[in-house]
Amino acid sequence: QVQLVESGGGLVQAGDSLRLSCAASGGTFRSSAMGWFRQAPGKEREFVAAISWSGYSTNYADSVKGRFTISRDNAKNTAYLQMNSLKPEDTAVYYCALSPRWAIVAADFSSWGQGTQVTVSS
Repeated sequence: QVQLVESGGGLVQAGDSLRLSCAASGGTFRSSAMGWFRQAPGKEREFVAAISWSGYSTNYADSVKGRFTISRDNAKNTAYLQMNSLKPEDTAVYYCALSPRWAIVAADFSSWGQGTQVTVSS
């Protein structure tokens, strides 16, 4: 069973940038798709971005398209989420997740990290 550990969250001001990391261990990271999701207080978990095992295919939620970039380094078993031009509405707990096949729906991801808090002040 793969373990996922997120890092890089924090408190920033609107317009700032953050890069989240998701380190994987104990599983088949290199052959798995990775995704980022977020959950704000009182709201359901929502899809943010996904990347295929090779990195060639990506998908983004409309709300982050053009501001966020998902990437991965298979040699380091790590996925990233570069977040630019952050807005207060991006405030949420961000989770990384792993799927054995291409996916963008939360139910299709089999392993999840514990989450990292991102807070954007106005």
